[in-house]
Amino acid sequence: MTQHVLLLGGLGRIGSSVAQDLLAHTDATLTLAGRRSADEVNLTHPRQRYLALDVADGDGLRRAIAPCDLVIHTAGPFSYRDSQVLQTCLDLGVNYLDVADNPPYVERALALSQQAAAAGVTAIVSTGVFPGISNSMARQGVEALEQPEAIHISYVVAGSGGAGITVLRTTFLELQHPITAWVEGHWQAIAPYSQRQRVTFPAPYGDCAVYWFNTVEAMTLPRSFPVQTVITKFGSLPDIYNHLTWLMAHAVPKGWLRQPKTIESLAQISYRMTQVSDRVSGIGIAMRVDVQGQHRGSPTTATSTFVCPDTARAAGAGAGSVAQLLLSGQLHQPGVWPVEQALTTPQFLSMLQQRHLAIQHQ
Repeated sequence: MTQHVLLLGGLGRIGSSVAQDLLAHTDATLTLAGRRSADEVNLTHPRQRYLALDVADGDGLRRAIAPCDLVIHTAGPFSYRDSQVLQTCLDLGVNYLDVADNPPYVERALALSQQAAAAGVTAIVSTGVFPGISNSMARQGVEALEQPEAIHISYVVAGSGGAGITVLRTTFLELQHPITAWVEGHWQAIAPYSQRQRVTFPAPYGDCAVYWFNTVEAMTLPRSFPVQTVITKFGSLPDIYNHLTWLMAHAVPKGWLRQPKTIESLAQISYRMTQVSDRVSGIGIAMRVDVQGQHRGSPTTATSTFVCPDTARAAGAGAGSVAQLLLSGQLHQPGVWPVEQALTTPQFLSMLQQRHLAIQHQ
């Protein structure tokens, strides 16, 4: 029988990318759910249909999830979401994955792991590109060393990254609070978008500036691997965006930045700016993961890099890979898991190869 996937937020930039990946790599039928009315939506692929649905509508959500084999939650920002979608999947015995990029949201989801295991539900949180592909790159580096000690993940995104306005809202939301980082064996508070650093990425990016940024990986990787330090830093191209973001994080009153109207205004302005700069900068992403430790008795660094000319496509590939593994039965691990605990490195590399994406590792 044909498998059925419900894709919440399916008309957004990330949701659309996930849908395209699933159409290319699975035979599943897709229900794309969103808040637009049905007469505003025109889907042309025969394996897609549309459902007008507000994820806050508990009864409607339950009816939509009940006939499904898998639910994919891309309806962010996740700082605004509760665990209702995941809880409904657990109640109905339906597998779940999301692209959550908000640590408190992910913390709440992971707390439901025993309930998911009892229900026989496999739930994978924070799939996509970062978090997502970056987590599996870190696992690959850890496995290359006999004694891993520190993980340093750096990301740079050109312009908008091809993502929608929701991602920009999330960026400004994450500037409101200090980062809780695992450094030298202790959880420490670090100012967001601080400690500028130059990192060398593969061509065409080269040397780019990155800053401390709050990510899900910074929370899950120290729990997944025996390392003393996890550093996650993010930067934008062109570099002027880094300076503007730094100003938002350090030079404006936090009370002003926490107002929803402020977040919305900043996101709208930034989106219009990137619509212009994207023509020059492109919309790609580069990631670099350095895992430091001991190997054969000597200090060693395992370095992995990843480049994709379209950030949204990379996010779709990351989430689509996990969905493909779940739908095919290659991934069955009841509980709630971050990506690095659920996917093996061979599974991860095989899924990327099918999508003509590659990790350079040394």
